[in-house]
Amino acid sequence: MADVIRAAGLVKRFGEVTALDGLDLAVAEGTVLALLGPNGAGKTTAVRILTTLLRPDAGRAEVAGVDLLSNPEAVRRRIGLSGQYAAVDEYLTGFENLEMVGRLYRLGKSQSRQRAHELLDRFALAEAADRPVKTYSGGMRRRLDLAGALIAEPPVLFLDEPTTGLDPRSRNELWEVIRELVRGGTTLLLTTQYLEEADRLADDILVIDQGRAIAQGTADQLKGRVGGERIEIVVETPADLARAESVLAALGTGDIQSETQSRRITAPVTGGAEALESALQRLRAAGVAIVEIGLRRPTLDDVFLALTGHGVDTLAAPVEEPAREKEETAA
Repeated sequence: MADVIRAAGLVKRFGEVTALDGLDLAVAEGTVLALLGPNGAGKTTAVRILTTLLRPDAGRAEVAGVDLLSNPEAVRRRIGLSGQYAAVDEYLTGFENLEMVGRLYRLGKSQSRQRAHELLDRFALAEAADRPVKTYSGGMRRRLDLAGALIAEPPVLFLDEPTTGLDPRSRNELWEVIRELVRGGTTLLLTTQYLEEADRLADDILVIDQGRAIAQGTADQLKGRVGGERIEIVVETPADLARAESVLAALGTGDIQSETQSRRITAPVTGGAEALESALQRLRAAGVAIVEIGLRRPTLDDVFLALTGHGVDTLAAPVEEPAREKEETAA
């Protein structure tokens, strides 16, 4: 499959801060690439460059076969964008919002109204079509914003942290909408902080930190880089902590992490349920009082801790963009 989005050596600086430091990426037609990274990693800056909202200081890119720098208007005609915050007018109705976007795309009154009705049905918003958007829930606003990005039926879609702040039900609903779009042939670049979201939606994941790509692969491949399963135990007393560490040292396949304050121990293992059963038997034989015990796969923090030395929730200082673009950070 041909690459619909390609970028090489993208660099963007804001004063003394380098938001992107030579980023390369490629997205094949009809697939999903997830840009995964902590706040301040450069995800939004990359999206803003690829959607022509920012000009890079160095590097080159193509979207849908069009050079980004030489013909940005042609790129805009081929893409849809849904940013971190729903770009809707809360005093207009859902229908009026979509009709307005269609008119801005110069679809004409009739086609704009037709597309608005189609998308309201598609995103389960038809019953709320004539209500002011200020009465919508967060999930409804996000679906409306995504519908607006699809008014002109673009072959390429950019979603910048689309489910941030949504409750689990709204997140699952939006994930299903995104899957439907991809099944229909849309090429998608998605930014997210959630490994689960990337796991559910992405064909490929590019991990970035401090403006640079640091790892790429599927969710399973990334998890594999920090080891397989882990036994996680919470014990009753500090004395139990020492005994449990001794038991798990004989079973584990790597370094054991121990937290004195929470009395929590995490040990990488192989063998799944059999390893858990063996650990439980040995801990009981050693007289360890267990509060909780479980088997889990690596989490997003495990991946980032292994790759970057810090967790995904580590906040970076916001990057100041030029005055006309201060409504978003360069995170």
